[in-house]
Amino acid sequence: MKRIFVGIDVSKRTLDFCIKSPDGVQYFKIDNNVKSIRKLFQELKKVDGQALVAMENTGHYNHQLYRVLAKFSFNVYVVDPKHIKRSIGLVRGKNDKVDAKRIATFIERNNQDLDAWEPLTESIYSLKILMSERRAEVDRKRALKQRIDGLKQQKSVSSVQKLISRNKTEIQRTKNRIKEIEKLIREEIAKDIELKREIARIMTVPGIGEITAWMIAVKTHGFKRLLDPRKLACFAGVVPFDQQSGSSLKTKPRVSKMADRSLKTVLQMAAMRSVRMNNELQKYYQRKVDEGKNKMSVLNAVRNKLIHITMALIKNKTYYENRLELS
Repeated sequence: MKRIFVGIDVSKRTLDFCIKSPDGVQYFKIDNNVKSIRKLFQELKKVDGQALVAMENTGHYNHQLYRVLAKFSFNVYVVDPKHIKRSIGLVRGKNDKVDAKRIATFIERNNQDLDAWEPLTESIYSLKILMSERRAEVDRKRALKQRIDGLKQQKSVSSVQKLISRNKTEIQRTKNRIKEIEKLIREEIAKDIELKREIARIMTVPGIGEITAWMIAVKTHGFKRLLDPRKLACFAGVVPFDQQSGSSLKTKPRVSKMADRSLKTVLQMAAMRSVRMNNELQKYYQRKVDEGKNKMSVLNAVRNKLIHITMALIKNKTYYENRLELS
């Protein structure tokens, strides 16, 4: 059976398709709506061959594609844009048609090394959107605080105090919006009994609070993927890698910058909370610091251990007990 490789460059209003088959290469540009997408995929379904469909993860703009692809049996891959960019080497020029072809070529070469996309459950998809909205509000609150700090340096200007007061009012409104979003998240989780149970399970780990548990649930698609703790730790950017080449380059192992920053951030906060609590993780942290280890390196190791513990609880369907031996 011949294989057909479909690369899709996604934008807000349009989708650019590159379809590579043994018969040649075809290009299509359609509107980013359900009707147009369904029509094209129905035509693709008639083609004799196995279709592999790939696209970059562009957030909300992928939504219509996801809705339609859930109804078809194509092998679908959603790829991190950085992965594609680093795989194609030095390039010149860029447009939607070229990008679609690059995605098609990428999936042609690398499909065996990638996990196929699977539709999210309604609960996880809603949770993903809500967490994205919450993050946007948190970023807004942080930006407003920074703006106030800048204005405080200019107190001698008569209008500055009014601006500070106005920004403080906006911060309070943002805090209220965050609380409203968190309430919606809890309500969404309550609808899915299994998801609620798994989130409650990992929240028994010292330092893992609601936000961290929600983030882990989203990133693992409701504890359906990245269940191997080593893969999840790499995804979160908490695993140090060697930097060595011949005899001229040799540095201490460092964590990769190619990580999911939102997950890494909440794990950092969880690690800091856990080492302030009376548990084995605190003892581990204190022992390593007393041995002369760098505090940030030890905290990173705690983040790694938090991932391994939470995934062990999910796998074994059990709850945390403060009797773990940590080496």
